[in-house]
Amino acid sequence: MRDGSEEEYVEYVTARIPALRRLAYLLAGDEHRADDLVQQTITTLFVKWRRARTAAHLDGYVRTMLVRTYLDERRLAWARVRLLRETPERPARAGDTGVEDRHVLRAALARVPRRQQAVLVLRFYYDLPVDEVAATLGCSAGTVKSQTSRGLATLRRLLGEREPAGFTNQGSRSR
Repeated sequence: MRDGSEEEYVEYVTARIPALRRLAYLLAGDEHRADDLVQQTITTLFVKWRRARTAAHLDGYVRTMLVRTYLDERRLAWARVRLLRETPERPARAGDTGVEDRHVLRAALARVPRRQQAVLVLRFYYDLPVDEVAATLGCSAGTVKSQTSRGLATLRRLLGEREPAGFTNQGSRSR
């Protein structure tokens, strides 16, 4: 890139890395996998930068790239390889409230099918409208709605197995 677009790329990526890592972490649930997703996305972005920088909504374009990279990753054989029998527990931060709830929710979200997981993250963590999620995933608004419904039903079922602290449900067990 000799037309100065390389500096433009570096400036854009430098500014967006924190947001991309946050989205990748919410999707993958693991810092290392999130870093890999971001690295793969920004590498692809570099290759496609001339076309990408002309996009009407560059952030949405890159977010779509990251989500699709995440969804496609599961199809690769190496993505199913786990080197540890169990994920090591991370130490809780002092004064951090809701750690158990986040852990329980993240564990349940990891058990939801990937497409439904992507829909739930984009709809509820990123508060994107149905149409924008549909555009990001390359599907219809109806598909987003049905995936949201199924994903929430799965989460409710999984969380019913172990409710987070303060979670109330009809007929909930007393502690």
